[in-house]
Amino acid sequence: MPDASKRPRRAGDSIAQRRLRTQRLAGEGFSTPADAVRWFGAVQAQDYAGALWAVGMRTRGAVQADVERAVAERTIVRSWPLRATLHFTAPEDLRWMLACFAPRIIARAVPRLKQLELDERTLSRSAAVLGRALQGDRRLSRPNLYARLERAGISTVGGRGAHILWHCAHGGLICFATREGNQHTFALLDEWLPPAKKLTREEALAELTRRYFSSHGPATLKDFVWWSGLSVGDARLGLELNGPRLHTSTIEGVAHWHAEPTRGSVAPGHAVLLPPYDEYTVAYKERAAALDPKHAAAARNGIFSQTILVDGRIMGLWTRQLTGDSVTVALKPFAKLPAASARAVAAAANRYGRFLGRSAHIV
Repeated sequence: MPDASKRPRRAGDSIAQRRLRTQRLAGEGFSTPADAVRWFGAVQAQDYAGALWAVGMRTRGAVQADVERAVAERTIVRSWPLRATLHFTAPEDLRWMLACFAPRIIARAVPRLKQLELDERTLSRSAAVLGRALQGDRRLSRPNLYARLERAGISTVGGRGAHILWHCAHGGLICFATREGNQHTFALLDEWLPPAKKLTREEALAELTRRYFSSHGPATLKDFVWWSGLSVGDARLGLELNGPRLHTSTIEGVAHWHAEPTRGSVAPGHAVLLPPYDEYTVAYKERAAALDPKHAAAARNGIFSQTILVDGRIMGLWTRQLTGDSVTVALKPFAKLPAASARAVAAAANRYGRFLGRSAHIV
């Protein structure tokens, strides 16, 4: 295999290095999982185990139980605030995100809801059933909620149940609560979370824009539209509303926005094991700064696979297998890594083992 140390430097490397710092994959981590989630505004979380690691690796000394405790203590919450996709958010942020951004998401889902014969009357009846089932700070799993709907004469087959829960979450009725065994549970949002400040639409656009470019910058307007699900017009308005709080740099002829740069540098050979759907990859429309196009297919565009990150670049894949009190981490670099980078990757695998509370066996 070719030696990865011979890779030529690219203009994108500077973007990758800066994103490592703004994304807190390098430098000082956050004190708590809640601080990490609040920094990003929203952390993609449809792969639950991966999302726990995404938050944990950005939090100083965190183990998986710390992130799950944050869910149980309601300092972070999981729902569908952006792009019709599951994310972790801070509890004070979820309602304003849903109020301002869910109507567009629901409108785009109307054809699919019609396909499933989920009209307004059926969705309203479903919300009433779920509201009664969860009232009193109850937490119920998806199968239990489906059973309640079926008993009320509302079919949940063929994807109907999932879309009913999704619609109720977008309407601010329910959200995810704790996990019981392997089952995720739901609760009434207004019982699970305390009241929170409301934002106007312009305030929400300004806040979401500031959070994105502060935590993901430097990034482009297209990147922000991709991540947020906003229209180009709303994304531009969000930038305008932030005024001098955000800065712009032209990189390879393209405008990139960012907040004040984070201080410090990233030591050569810095390595991280990314989960699937990590913000470092999924949050950008264009991923050339982190992923060589020739590896895009193998890395599934850097989104859907667990990837090895060295110096801000995706250099391979990794998998895990849990056995007893250990985790076997299989490393599959695209090319032979320099000795220092290989040691850094092994250290990252051991860090992952500590996060799980298991010894790591690296192969």
